[in-house]
Amino acid sequence: MKKKSFVIIAALVVLASVSIYIYTSKSKLSTVNQGERAFAFKDTAAITKIFIADKEGDQSAIVRTKNGWVVNNKYNCRPDAVLNLLEVIKNIEVKMAVPKQGRESVLKFLASNAMKVEIYAGDDLVKQYYVGHESPDNEGSYMLLTNVRNGKNYENPFLCFIPGFNGYLKPRYIAKENEWRDRLVINFTPPQIKQIKVQHFEMPADSSFTIDLDNTTTFKLSTEKNRNMAFDEAKMKQYLVYFQNISYEALITNANKKLQDSLSLVQPFSVITITTTDNKTYDYKFYRKQFSGEENPELGVKYDYDPDRLYLRFDKDSEWAAAQYYVFGKLFMTSAYFLPQATVKK
Repeated sequence: MKKKSFVIIAALVVLASVSIYIYTSKSKLSTVNQGERAFAFKDTAAITKIFIADKEGDQSAIVRTKNGWVVNNKYNCRPDAVLNLLEVIKNIEVKMAVPKQGRESVLKFLASNAMKVEIYAGDDLVKQYYVGHESPDNEGSYMLLTNVRNGKNYENPFLCFIPGFNGYLKPRYIAKENEWRDRLVINFTPPQIKQIKVQHFEMPADSSFTIDLDNTTTFKLSTEKNRNMAFDEAKMKQYLVYFQNISYEALITNANKKLQDSLSLVQPFSVITITTTDNKTYDYKFYRKQFSGEENPELGVKYDYDPDRLYLRFDKDSEWAAAQYYVFGKLFMTSAYFLPQATVKK
């Protein structure tokens, strides 16, 4: 009886030992897998800097400041681009591990084409990983995480995605400085404006005009021939509001040197000069864009220039951008726009 009890106890001890070993092994494996998969950083409010670099030599460090995000200590960042990036940083998940047979090819591609991403909270590097090419179904991107404790990359790449989002992730990680830049180019409220001068070079001289603001309620409108034009006050106030929150469509500085050189040789069709109350002057020069088609396919109208888009030169002639008439067209009023309506005698 004693011998039988001893055998039972010994068997139980062996089973317990095996169970502990299996549990410990699974825990270790689970910990390793979790470490390799932990791409997301949930506390985006704690992020102070994000560094992104590509294999072409482009680098962008976007830093959180009290006035918003700034790229490379130069320009304000596009709010939409920042929000898109923070969303992927917070919500990214692993969709699947890369199959063993495809692991080496994915790692080679990551080594030659991936973007490097570093995420900081305060001065601490909290995440580092590499963002590679998209999956065949375009519903995720291949990524590899770094162990920030020892600076070594994990062995296994993963296909990552954002739940509920169909598309790949790499476009949200921007390394090119100009693509981060805020597209807001004209943003003045009436209390900031001292004078607005609008010159139209494809119209009669009297189409151009100047608005002088003594204050936010007292204005003067003049042209070359008429120094003190009568104007409709409601139209004047409405026009002054148009100079807020105006953005270009895409920055093209240095993207097409030949185009910029050719535009520099011709006169802009309009120039708007804004002088602020602190006596700073801002010039905006507008150029026609050549129409790509022969005629409007719906209306059969032949255009001399693109009816939808134009070019803009600004920042002391150092920057070029493509813009839309839909956004900027309201600024190209002529002096006749402000004329008061004639009263009808009864």
